[in-house]
Amino acid sequence: MAKQLEIRGRRVERPFLQGGMGIGISLGGLAGAVAKEGGIGVISAAQIGFREENFRKEPQKANLLAMEREYRKAREIAGKGWIGFNIMTVMSCYRESVEKAKELSADLIISGAGLPMDLPGYVKDSPICLGVIVSTARSAEILLKYWGKKYRRMPELLIIEGPMAGGHLGFQKEQLDLYQTVGYETEIRKIMEVAKGYENAYQVPIPVILAGGIGEKSQAEEAFRLGADGIQVATRLIATWECDAHPRYKERYVTAGKEEVELIKSPVGMPGRAISNTLTKRLKTERIPPAGCTRCLKSCHPKSTPYCITEALIRAAEGDIEEGLLFCGGNVASVKKMEGVKEVIDSLV
Repeated sequence: MAKQLEIRGRRVERPFLQGGMGIGISLGGLAGAVAKEGGIGVISAAQIGFREENFRKEPQKANLLAMEREYRKAREIAGKGWIGFNIMTVMSCYRESVEKAKELSADLIISGAGLPMDLPGYVKDSPICLGVIVSTARSAEILLKYWGKKYRRMPELLIIEGPMAGGHLGFQKEQLDLYQTVGYETEIRKIMEVAKGYENAYQVPIPVILAGGIGEKSQAEEAFRLGADGIQVATRLIATWECDAHPRYKERYVTAGKEEVELIKSPVGMPGRAISNTLTKRLKTERIPPAGCTRCLKSCHPKSTPYCITEALIRAAEGDIEEGLLFCGGNVASVKKMEGVKEVIDSLV
């Protein structure tokens, strides 16, 4: 049974968090629609300015400009609903994007793709709430211990993203193989125990959100049975009328079969889950040199990277479903039709 979700004393009408999907998949349209229905809408800040005229020359300036425009768009749709940004720690302009979200008075920043160790220091005394994505008890322990010791602060949301999630995964390949055999429930319970320990130590609530492959009622019910305060959903929301993705992109998620889902290696070194296509086949045998560089990732080296993830994700966002990178959750095959955001949320919580 779904719980009452409160973040820093403020009620969230529906215990439903929309996953951040970049590039250009969860923008102001989708985030605003989710927030309007009582959930938490999330705009992905990853290369968000790719449609700006000056993107290639001044990517950071373009991204910050687009963050503001998409936030205003979401706010117009949602009114006073919860609107946040997903800002990956591996982004080159991570701190600048965090400061922009703070400047815009967004409700929430969610950070993953690495541990956001210094995130509290970037927002200082701002009232903005912070959510962090973890996948193992060890990563949760490291982060909460560090935040507590250095900043005397805990995150307002702890998002446990499991091995069935889409996009970048917080696991090594060996861990993914292991969890397919033994399941992930034990690790979820360990992470929850870590959160409860710090919750008691600092006398603050740390709501826990379960994420990764949740798209059906039974999966949502299982998450709440395990003790989650809310669920995060991403892949199923792609096939909604309100999603900001290209129509061809959305339709590909409706037609994808279970056998078409595969793990790829991202240029950032993490495994990622995507729909098989011409691009994923090419990447198994060849290097695709970047056409240019917009300095999207801290750890990327254009001269040696196997392919440019920004270029691949932009192609997908623009509707190229063969040469674009189509990140997806492990249960994408259960997405069978286009529907509205309200219908999705109603069916799950």
